[in-house]
Formats: sequence, structure tokens, C-alpha cells
Amino acid sequence: MVLVRLLLVLGLAAIGVAFLLFLFTRDRRYLRFIWQVVKLLVLALAGVLIFFAIERALIML
Repeated sequence: MVLVRLLLVLGLAAIGVAFLLFLFTRDRRYLRFIWQVVKLLVLALAGVLIFFAIERALIML
């Protein structure tokens, strides 16, 4: 679960910094970067959670 928290904190920090940069510069590339980070964060978290579910299912056998 530490890995999930670390991914969330780092992802949210990257999104926060990119959003602040967008507010100061009004450059739309930061919005594209935020969208890419959100997509990759969701995929990474889903992968980790699926791994945890498979691990738990194998332990139950």
C-alpha cells in the first residue's frame, strides 16, 4: 500500500505544479501534460491494485 500512496502523492504533486504553471503562463501544453499524468496515474494504480488482487487470490488458494 505504500506504493499506491507514493504514486498518488507524486502524481498529485506533478498535477499541482503543472496547474500552477498553467495559471502563470496560460500555456496549454501544461494542460496536455496534466491529462497525460492523469491517464498514466490511473493505469499505474489500476495495475498495482490488480496485482494486489491477484496476489490475495493466490494466497486464498
